[in-house]
Amino acid sequence: MGRGRVQLKRIENKISRQVTFSKRRAGLLKKAREISVLCDADVALIVFSTKGKLFEFATDSSMDTILERYERHAYAQDQSLLTDSEAQGNWCLEYPKLMSRIEVLQRNISHYMGDALDALSLRELQNLEQQIDTGLKRIRSRKNHLINESISDLQKKERALQDQNTMLAKKVKQNEKELNERVQLEQQNQLGYSSSSFMLPPPPPPITLPLTMGSSFQTLREAMDDASIQQRPNINAVIPPWMLRPLDK
Repeated sequence: MGRGRVQLKRIENKISRQVTFSKRRAGLLKKAREISVLCDADVALIVFSTKGKLFEFATDSSMDTILERYERHAYAQDQSLLTDSEAQGNWCLEYPKLMSRIEVLQRNISHYMGDALDALSLRELQNLEQQIDTGLKRIRSRKNHLINESISDLQKKERALQDQNTMLAKKVKQNEKELNERVQLEQQNQLGYSSSSFMLPPPPPPITLPLTMGSSFQTLREAMDDASIQQRPNINAVIPPWMLRPLDK
């Protein structure tokens, strides 16, 4: 026999009601988690017990983000349905919503700062800790990314400076080499000029005298004396004056 339909009504037994609440709450949280994973949907679930205890479930986008999206969507739908006169009157209804939203945000900020934590349950503290850890991971990731970018920029600048330094060193060596070659060339030119100044003059070409049958012995002797005088080197042009003094004596 199949199971009959159970009539939905309030359970009078307190213990049975509490057990049913725990089971149905666990099943509801499980279904919410499954639909968020399978369908990639943002799910937010809020359950209050008879004693006023809060049970909630939210996806990675956090409960506040989902509630804010819901309020914007509901507000947009209301604005599309309301007329201009109704929209003006809706501002009176929107004010309490905004004030409650501000209170929630201020309370969350105080929780993030570590204040007013006495009213939070263990699950709420765990969710708060998880949110803070997620924020810290994002902050560290962004900080490490900026540090790596600055390090890479400094390394590029270092390589550019090293290349520039190498190029300048090559230019300095080339200039020194050209200067040394120029100095050596000038020294060689000076040495060549000084050595050429102390060289003996080349001997004069020999003098040929025409001899004829009618020339006399005196004419031949005079010609020979003149030739010897011309072939004698000019000692004064080569030897300094202080060496000529003993010769004169």
